[in-house]
Amino acid sequence: MNTSLHKKNLRLQSLTHLGVFVLASVFALSSFFPTTTHAQNTPDTFPNRPIKLVVPYPPGGGADTLARLVASGTSAKLAQPVVIENKPGGNTVIATEYVANQAPDGYTLLYVASAFTINPSLYKLRYSTTKDFAPIALIALIPFVIETSIQSPIHSIKDLIAEAKKRPGQLSYATYGTGSPVHLSAELFQLMTDTTLLHVPYKGSAPGLTDLMGGQVDLAFGSIEPSLQLLRNKKIRPLAVTTRQRIAAAPELPTVAESGVPGFETIGWNGIVAPANTPKPIVDRLNAVINQVIQEPAMSEKLSAQGVELDIKSPEALAQMIEVEINKWDSLVKKADIKAE
Repeated sequence: MNTSLHKKNLRLQSLTHLGVFVLASVFALSSFFPTTTHAQNTPDTFPNRPIKLVVPYPPGGGADTLARLVASGTSAKLAQPVVIENKPGGNTVIATEYVANQAPDGYTLLYVASAFTINPSLYKLRYSTTKDFAPIALIALIPFVIETSIQSPIHSIKDLIAEAKKRPGQLSYATYGTGSPVHLSAELFQLMTDTTLLHVPYKGSAPGLTDLMGGQVDLAFGSIEPSLQLLRNKKIRPLAVTTRQRIAAAPELPTVAESGVPGFETIGWNGIVAPANTPKPIVDRLNAVINQVIQEPAMSEKLSAQGVELDIKSPEALAQMIEVEINKWDSLVKKADIKAE
């Protein structure tokens, strides 16, 4: 009986040793032969599945339109779909936080605008604009314009300053939201001209422009894209653009600086970033492809038609620009004592 039990124990021990040996062999072999999934995620094979471009704005707006143009061209060059996912809300914070927590593999990207560099000054964020993202490419610079209604007695920036000093705090101006780049542009204008205007924030450009045409507000500080056709059709009166130089889409418009406020300059921008630690070969490939897309004649014509300006940058140059923008807006938010809604 004891002899039989002893033999059973020996057999069990032998099987146990065999099992351990087999498992060890499997693990050893796996280190020499990576799995298919791992191989698929290498920069050399990127991309081999659809890329998601998250847009933190609703469909149909200026940023969404530009994002779709770029996504279409990029998709054609990469031979993989670039799918737009609109994720509006929280002044872009919701979408930005979402992308910050995605895998750094190049398959989830974030379309960003000036709010990306303004929000750190206005909100307590659960992500770092500089540490949690890898800049990919600059898409376009977005000029701003100061405008009024056709019926307004104000015909120039000098008229505006004179009227604002005559009636401090009474001239109203529309923007597409508190803390938006056009709101901060208006705040800078007031600081540099020693004037006080009444801010009327709207949820988007369209309702503010409608009220401007109807005389419900005296002025508007807005992006050039939604205003361009109205300006050309003489539905509203442009006073000046906020850029350093006149813009190609409307060269007849003076700048604020040349209209009596030397040194004044503000401009918006659109770009694309990825989660931090995205491999540099993937970042560089996306940068090269996107830069090719926006420089193609057909694409550059479409962008110019919307009033935006092209400015090609490397990922490193975009990272430097983001740092400068963060510091610039932070200084203005503190000087003007702007609070988030």
